[in-house]
Amino acid sequence: MRVITGKYKGRHFDVPRTFKARPTTDFAKESLFNVLTGYLDLDGARALDLFAGTGSITLELLSRGCSRVVSVEKDPLHYRFITSFLEKLGDQAALPVRGDVFKFLTTLHEQFDFIFADPPYTLPNIADLPDLVLDRDLLLPDGLFVLEHGKANNFEQHPRFVDHRSYGSVNFSFFQ
Repeated sequence: MRVITGKYKGRHFDVPRTFKARPTTDFAKESLFNVLTGYLDLDGARALDLFAGTGSITLELLSRGCSRVVSVEKDPLHYRFITSFLEKLGDQAALPVRGDVFKFLTTLHEQFDFIFADPPYTLPNIADLPDLVLDRDLLLPDGLFVLEHGKANNFEQHPRFVDHRSYGSVNFSFFQ
């Protein structure tokens, strides 16, 4: 896992081969962040990374100057991996949370400029995520929610859908 740009540009963190997580490819991650620049300025932004997995998106958000990044991961091994690289960085803007995303969202009373979710593509209730995030008023005005998903999902009919990008088997749907 590598950091594309920002204050941690070029840093590498080796993800254990035993991980079940499917990290967002470097190509898709770089493309996503290029698109994001047209939607919002991450410098000083508050971000939420749901289903953080390896923490790759969390790391990129921190590197690009987010003032606060909350990353939620249920798997204890993945959570420990994320907390270990955050400790190495010593970045005080990061807050890792170990827990179930769906339970976490029901208790969250904070708003963010950017929310990213990368659930397992086979998650049975993946289609519920846009409403779960957007109906809870978790986005600040002009904020952006991006959901990474497989080809089987199509969110273009959602009332708050604004964009879709596809990079091979990786799909990003954007909501405001």
